[in-house]
Amino acid sequence: MHDPLAASPDAPAHPADALSAPGPLPALSALFGQCAWFRTLAPEHQALVLAQSRVEQCEAGDVIAHRLAPSEYWIGVHRGLLKLAIFNASGRGCTFSGVPSGGWFGEGSVIKRELRKYEVVAIQRSTVLFVPVDTFHALLDTSLPFTRFVIHQLNNRMGEFIASIQNSRLLDVDARVAQALAQLFNPDLYPDTGPSLSISQEELGMLVGVSRQRINQALQQLEKLGALRLAYNQIDVVDLGALARVGIEQI
Repeated sequence: MHDPLAASPDAPAHPADALSAPGPLPALSALFGQCAWFRTLAPEHQALVLAQSRVEQCEAGDVIAHRLAPSEYWIGVHRGLLKLAIFNASGRGCTFSGVPSGGWFGEGSVIKRELRKYEVVAIQRSTVLFVPVDTFHALLDTSLPFTRFVIHQLNNRMGEFIASIQNSRLLDVDARVAQALAQLFNPDLYPDTGPSLSISQEELGMLVGVSRQRINQALQQLEKLGALRLAYNQIDVVDLGALARVGIEQI
């Protein structure tokens, strides 16, 4: 069976793994400078973010934030892919969302200063930005552009979660895979996702909650529909509208 995303035994699981150990991280100013919300801030607010925030390089499998721990940071993905999930005592899990490059999340829990409701786990090697809760609240209190961004973010995030619940309850596997991919290309939440996404079948399976073999079958079907094109550890979206429409008749 044609399986362009499956890694050979001798090949790295992901293109990033083919690289040597990551070098020094870029300066915070360069990393935050790529965030549209940061560029709208007044100079004094930008200085506040740069003075109090931090960046970490995380490997695949790293737990970045724990469920039921205090929400001490608003978290963004400069590069990589994270998932938001919960796991019970037996190890069974439920993934709420994937967060690719350019995505920010957790503003709801940070606003309420509540315990985080999910685990944050790196699916790929990821460069992750952390804005402290007090810095976030200072921006919310004093920066109108930031407040507008957060309102927009909360609105889009609510729509994403409602769609995720709907999809998990009503759609077949092929449609769930299509919708999970379409969400990763949402320009409002993930503005840095271009027409191509570096992701393996195993990684996509972690987001959707099905086996790599079943992911492969779904991707083959979506490729036949002309919605996407498959390459090694990469998905090129040919028609995002068509991808987002898969399974609509089931709802």
